[in-house]
Amino acid sequence: MIEELSNGDSFIKRLDPRIKIVVVFLFSVVVAVSNQLPVLMLALALSLLIVLSAGVPTKEFLRRLIPVNMLIIFLWLFLPFTFAGKAAFFIGPLAVTHEGVLYATRITIKSNAMMLMLIALVASTPIFTMGHAMHELGIPKKIVHLFFFTYRYIHVMHREYARLLNSMKIRGFRPKTSLHTYKTFAYMVGMLLVRSFDRAQRVHNAMLCRGFKGNLYSLSKFSIKRRDVVSLVCMLTAIILLGVMEWKKTI
Repeated sequence: MIEELSNGDSFIKRLDPRIKIVVVFLFSVVVAVSNQLPVLMLALALSLLIVLSAGVPTKEFLRRLIPVNMLIIFLWLFLPFTFAGKAAFFIGPLAVTHEGVLYATRITIKSNAMMLMLIALVASTPIFTMGHAMHELGIPKKIVHLFFFTYRYIHVMHREYARLLNSMKIRGFRPKTSLHTYKTFAYMVGMLLVRSFDRAQRVHNAMLCRGFKGNLYSLSKFSIKRRDVVSLVCMLTAIILLGVMEWKKTI
């Protein structure tokens, strides 16, 4: 979790969270549909500049990029060999295609660019503030509630998982490659689902007892300031330029 980094102070942290959500969304859309390497490299550089401006230590955002790139490594193990195209070179009997390498490169740059912008957003905005900003932007209540409760109770379910795992270890369980191990973990997952459902029922009843009517209220009020407008204009200009560069290359 990266929310603890939102306690610091930076120019991006002081921006209106609604502006940041809109910018991250538009940036991600443009990057996702772009295919030109120069455009993607510029987007990656822009996202890196933003995350550094948000005051996120280099070590912290690099550590949080590891899970994303671990998944991308598996793409690199298959895409260059399976993507149709002209062979660039051979590794034994396997042909590495130029198109496959290019495709994997695009996915790598896109994923890291969008993830850096998301890290900058979460590191500069408390989760509950972000949820209220989503509500102010007109995002449906059910999605906002799902966002709130997922973040709130993912920690609770992780503690429940840790408790179950510790109880298994106390009883002498040692994971092995065996049917007994698979069945044990299946039982643990099933128990976790049952306890999750039971917890959800109790939380729902507690909220109803407290008069919950489907609305979540915030004590903080959002207001657009001059720096928010200037930042929005600058970022929209950069995003539009990326889009124009991509469009001119493809026509």
